[in-house]
Amino acid sequence: PTAREGITRHAATNHGQRRAKAWRPVEGLNCQFSVRRSARDITNMSQQAANGLPCRGKVLNLDNMNPNVRRVEYAVRGAIVQRALQIDKELKEGVKKPFTEVIKANIGDAHAMGQKPITFLRQVLALCAYPDLLDDNKFPDDSKQRARRILEACGGHSIGAYSSSQGIECIRQDVARYIEKRDDGISSDPDNIYLATGASDAIVTMLKLLVCGKGRDRTGVMISIPQYPLYSAALADLAAVQINYYLDEDKCWSLDIAELKRAVTAARQHCNPRVICIINPGNPTGQVQSRQCIEDVIRFAKEEHLFLMADEVYQDNVYAEGCKFHSFKRVLFEMGPEYSTTVEMASFHSTSKCYMGECGFRGGYMEVINMDPEVKAQLTKLVSVRLCPPVPGQALLDLVVNPPQPDEPSYDKFMKERTAVLAALAEKAGLTEQIFNTVPGITCNPVQGAMYTFPRITLPQKAIDKAKAEGQVPDMFYCMKLLEEEGICLVPGSGFGQREGTFHFRMTILPPTEKLKFVLQKISDFHIRFTQEFS
Repeated sequence: PTAREGITRHAATNHGQRRAKAWRPVEGLNCQFSVRRSARDITNMSQQAANGLPCRGKVLNLDNMNPNVRRVEYAVRGAIVQRALQIDKELKEGVKKPFTEVIKANIGDAHAMGQKPITFLRQVLALCAYPDLLDDNKFPDDSKQRARRILEACGGHSIGAYSSSQGIECIRQDVARYIEKRDDGISSDPDNIYLATGASDAIVTMLKLLVCGKGRDRTGVMISIPQYPLYSAALADLAAVQINYYLDEDKCWSLDIAELKRAVTAARQHCNPRVICIINPGNPTGQVQSRQCIEDVIRFAKEEHLFLMADEVYQDNVYAEGCKFHSFKRVLFEMGPEYSTTVEMASFHSTSKCYMGECGFRGGYMEVINMDPEVKAQLTKLVSVRLCPPVPGQALLDLVVNPPQPDEPSYDKFMKERTAVLAALAEKAGLTEQIFNTVPGITCNPVQGAMYTFPRITLPQKAIDKAKAEGQVPDMFYCMKLLEEEGICLVPGSGFGQREGTFHFRMTILPPTEKLKFVLQKISDFHIRFTQEFS
């Protein structure tokens, strides 16, 4: 269209919430253009035209930006979270609400929810950040020894210096020893360890290596539904094909091999499936996969010639009786050479979850197994483009994989704090399931592990119709109404994926026990009130 003709309206959809953006016509503008312009662009061009200057819009606009980026969605920090931030600001400005604070139960940020840092971790990080404290007798000797070892491995003895792109060598060695101990002696090569800016960075890096092809040869990546939105966002950014396989909600979100086979068979009609991603323990669903299930997945990956990505960032967060974390690597090697020498795999861990909850330091690693040496060289090149992971995050990771030992002065306090954090999470997992399952219309599976619950909610048809009339998906409508009325921010299940006709929300179990009880009661009361309102 021309500027004289004007532009009427452009609609954009974000997480099921439709927002319309008006465009105004410009009178007397004699230049034409072939893409939509914002009101500000058009005003600027009017002024330029009046001054006799060439008419130009923005070099970068919605029509000529990378279309893959526009397709990216990340529900955990999406529209509902933006509204929560607005409400937070309104409360600080004195706007009256039926609540006094916004409780952000949308994300697994332990320290933001009130969890105290582990003393030993922060002591060593403080010493690394300000080495003059090494002369302070308030710090135990083992924390000083750890700090000196880390600083000696840093350029200029400073965590402000760059490290090697793959990560500080002695820290990679410690990670390898940690993996060997975890996996009952199965060998780990430090050269196969890549330190990263949290597990998320490593996952995206690996997906970049794997995605290629065009049309029906485009790489397909199998992800669980419900899924952690990092995966769908990364696949959209890379223009890869997302292959959904559904977890079985009726069997505590278990993984079914028949469903994997269904998904991969259907996908081969329009793409080239090359990758399967597993999150264990699960996010957002909190399930812990059995050893048998892991063996079945490894066999499936071998049979279908798939690269296996094992997201294991919640490996210390297992609560349910009878459940145990089994690393994919350990199971792979215990299945024998037929699998351990052929199945290509990357596994991921992070400092953000488990008992640490140190999200802001952005520490993590991945271990690659059976990777082609030439591809591995390309991986090393790729990570070098970003120079190096944050060195404070690397230092923190070293303390996680190399914690105080029984004969060291920090051991007793460290173990007491670690045990207390995990015990509290186990208690809150049971409490969440118990309270939600007393509410008519809410069904909550056991929270076997991780940090979240993903209950199913039954919504009245009138509420579903009302949501559709307002251009929202029903569970977004539900969660937005909960936010406006109770000040509790959750993420609608539609942001993670769910079977057609079902509705859920994800909530973290991280708030302190008393606050969690308050949140659970508020949600329960709201659900009953919501159901009555729309019945």
